[in-house]
Amino acid sequence: MERKDLEDALLEAHAHHDSAALIRLYGLAAEQAEAAGDIDRACFYLTHAFVFALESGSPEADPLNARLVARGRAKRLTF
Repeated sequence: MERKDLEDALLEAHAHHDSAALIRLYGLAAEQAEAAGDIDRACFYLTHAFVFALESGSPEADPLNARLVARGRAKRLTF
């Protein structure tokens, strides 16, 4: 997904309070940033995905937490 399309999709997901889409889209943004070698930006997006996963009780919270731990950006939590 092109960056502009991703940004538009994120804005739409925020407007609709669509937690599942926000988790998926922020995860995608993190993957794209990581592929570009921008780990700080990737972790920024991962953190957003993680917060929305926690808020919604999504099972994605665990693997997102593990990815942040692997980058030294979070403590490992138990779910």
